[in-house]
Order: sequence, then structure tokens, then C-alpha cells
Amino acid sequence: MISLPQLAKMAIKNYLDQGNELELPPDISPDLREKTAGCFVSLHLPNGDLRGCIGTIESTKANLGQEIIHNAIAAATCDPRFPALKTNELENLVISVDVLTKPEKISDVNQLDPQHYGVIIQTGDGRRGLLLPDLEGIDSVQQQIEIASQKAMINPDKDKYELYRFRVERYK
Repeated sequence: MISLPQLAKMAIKNYLDQGNELELPPDISPDLREKTAGCFVSLHLPNGDLRGCIGTIESTKANLGQEIIHNAIAAATCDPRFPALKTNELENLVISVDVLTKPEKISDVNQLDPQHYGVIIQTGDGRRGLLLPDLEGIDSVQQQIEIASQKAMINPDKDKYELYRFRVERYK
């Protein structure tokens, strides 16, 4: 059975080699054909440095397999923080896939825990920032909210916002 990170790697390789989106392989888990969910694909260099990360908060594709394929290609080629991945970089990458639970609105920051919950901060005008849970160096709820706010250009001291939390299943 193909693991989620293996599917992501296959999708990136196919895209870099052939320029198109990978078809779902026949030997993937039935869950990947039937389940829908948002997911993030993260690419890391062997030393742990981030090389790309793109994802979706909620499902945008027909199934989780297609969501992973789409987000893997985007992480490799469309993350604005990095140049597009070259084929020779792929072999040494460490790829992880985070499958998100449905976000739930929270009324108090005490309902957050950066080790167990990711956070979404969202304003009424549509700005939205997200930070995954259990990230190295993120030890407090305040850090988590600050980083998610910066991603969306939200000033928590001035802007009216709502907070959401979610869990992830991380596959490495």
C-alpha cells in the first residue's frame, strides 16, 4: 500500500518529469478514494529546514488522494517563499502530509494547545491565517496566534477576528 508521503512524492516527480497531475494509482488505500479532507503537504530538507508547504483547510477535491496530489505539486512549485523545486532536489526531501479535522470555532484561547491543535485566525473581511500544531519552536498559544496572524496580515490588537482549532493526523 502506498503511504501518503509516498503519494505526495510520486505526484511531485510525475509533475516535474511530465508536467501534469498524477492519476490516482490503483494500489492506494480505499480511504484515499472515499474520504475528503483538507490537508497540508510539507517539504523539508534533510537538515529540517522548510522547502515548501501548501495546503487546504477543507477539501477542495473529490477525494483525499487528489487533495494530496494537488497540494504536493503546489508545495513543490507554488510556495511563494521558495523557488520551484528542481528534480534533483526531490530525492533528499523529507515529505510529510497533515490531514486536518474539520475546524471548530472556539470562544477562548484557553481552548488551544499548540502541541495538539492547529489554529486558524479569521476576520470578517476574509483574511485568514493558519498554523499547524506540534511545530518545533512553537511552544505557546501566543506564539501560535502571532504567527497565524502575521500570515494573514491581521493585527490581533486592532482587528476583530474569530479563532478556530483543528487536529491533524501527521504522516511522515
